[in-house]
Amino acid sequence: MAISQELLEILVCPQCKGAIYLNNRGDALICDSCRLEFEIRDDIPVMLIDEARLIDD
Repeated sequence: MAISQELLEILVCPQCKGAIYLNNRGDALICDSCRLEFEIRDDIPVMLIDEARLIDD
């Protein structure tokens, strides 16, 4: 089961409270403003800043 569209519409970045979106693989949520990637484990987004990965260019 994937993340529902309804959930995606209400989730925001826990750091900046900005918009987030699903990455191309569907296994993480991305915040472009903070350059953070939040992993999705067992269909549950892990929205903890301490566990987020910094996105490199």
